[in-house]
Amino acid sequence: MAVAVNDVIDKVQQILQDTAGIRWSETNELIEWVNDAQREITLLKPDATSTNQTVTLTTGTKQSLPSDGNRLLRVIRNMSAASGGNGGRSVRLVARDVLDTQTPTWHDPNVTGDAAHTNVVKNYIYDEQDPTNYYVFPGVSGDVYLEIVYSKNPAVVAAGDNLGVEDIYANAVQNYVLYMAYMKESEVAANAQRASSHYNLFTAAITGKAQIDTITTPNRERRGDS
Repeated sequence: MAVAVNDVIDKVQQILQDTAGIRWSETNELIEWVNDAQREITLLKPDATSTNQTVTLTTGTKQSLPSDGNRLLRVIRNMSAASGGNGGRSVRLVARDVLDTQTPTWHDPNVTGDAAHTNVVKNYIYDEQDPTNYYVFPGVSGDVYLEIVYSKNPAVVAAGDNLGVEDIYANAVQNYVLYMAYMKESEVAANAQRASSHYNLFTAAITGKAQIDTITTPNRERRGDS
């Protein structure tokens, strides 16, 4: 069940003891902070807005995420069509240095041999310093579709919308909005302390979620973790 922005705002106003909207008669500012919170969550935990999507590749080796993407998380496999297609060959992550050493001309559309540009991708290369782009090997020639997982920028929400992050982050969003509200009146010492407290709750929720994900991932069995 999706969490409504209005529900978050209502809880915030209850904590601010302003349910009548006297101090915060305009909720636009609170909603702006909801959107700020979503962006902060995505920054700290990119998979909070992860999406699995089949994308159509462009000719050559360099590929870019869809316009709403902020970071590639994984390339899964080749697909037979842009939508509703069948899965094809899996795609593995490789180091750029390996390809650059073995086949320095692999970006060249006229390259021959194993690096010849084709319609089936075998590997991909990702650089954290260029998070919205990635490279594929061999380069693309023809119609090629890949299933990828990427972190997308959360949609800007309004009063009547649902949150743009998963429901489990609703409390984190609430604490971030409270942090901003108390920071705005931080000339009062008690408000400054409350702002700090809510920000700590916000960051603890995000980092704690990351730790829980690490502990509970099915990949622990593959790694042999205890």
